[in-house]
Amino acid sequence: MSVSNIKVLIVDDYKTMLKIIGNLLRQLGFTQIEEATDGTMALEKLKNAKFDLVISDWNMEPMSGLDLLKHVRSDIQLKELPFIMVTAESKVENVVIAKKAGVSNYIVKPFNAQTLKGKLTTVLGEF
Repeated sequence: MSVSNIKVLIVDDYKTMLKIIGNLLRQLGFTQIEEATDGTMALEKLKNAKFDLVISDWNMEPMSGLDLLKHVRSDIQLKELPFIMVTAESKVENVVIAKKAGVSNYIVKPFNAQTLKGKLTTVLGEF
């Protein structure tokens, strides 16, 4: 699958972070990128359109990235959707919690295009 055909949903409550992740994805060749500013908005988008990947921040209000992940994994339509969690927390217990909840991969901020590409390759395969 060409990356230009992969539809990505970025979820973050900081507009600056949405912009940064969007720019990194565009550098890697992704063109179909949508944004949501919290987990609730992301769930609405996921229910109304087909996405191939979610990249979500962990710390958001009112619905955290972890809660969003749990909703996605419990939904029969969405449970196989690749989900990458982004966080400033590198605590081992957070990684364990995210893994138990079914996260596909985990990125600690700050990160660059190479780091993102490595995580995406692990989740989506070579591109």
